[in-house]
Amino acid sequence: VASYMTTTDVRQGRELTVQGTTGRDFMIIVDGEASVRRNGRLVATLGPGDFFGELAVIAGVPRTATVTAESPMVVETLNRREFSSLLDESPKLARKILVGAVKRLYELEDGVVR
Repeated sequence: VASYMTTTDVRQGRELTVQGTTGRDFMIIVDGEASVRRNGRLVATLGPGDFFGELAVIAGVPRTATVTAESPMVVETLNRREFSSLLDESPKLARKILVGAVKRLYELEDGVVR
C-alpha cells in the first residue's frame, strides 16, 4: 500500500480541497487535524486515519466540501491511477473506501457532509 502513496507535509491553513473544484487526489490523514466546510459552514473535523477525496476520484464529480488544515499535518496522497491500482490489489481497503463513499453520499442527501 505504501508504495502507491506520496507523503506530504501540510502547513496550517492550507486548503487541501476546495468545494466545487475538480479533484484528482485521494488523501489519508497521518497526523494533524482538518476542518470540513460545506457552503462555508463547518460540518466536520477530521484527524489521523480519516480520509477524503474518494468521491471526486471514483466518480469524477466536483469536490463536495472544502477541507482545510487546522494544524500542521502529514497526509498520504494517491492520484486517480494509483488509487485505482491500490483498490484492485486490496479488496479489503476497497470495501472500506466504498462504505465511506456511500456514507458521504447519504449524508449529502441529508444536507450534511462528514
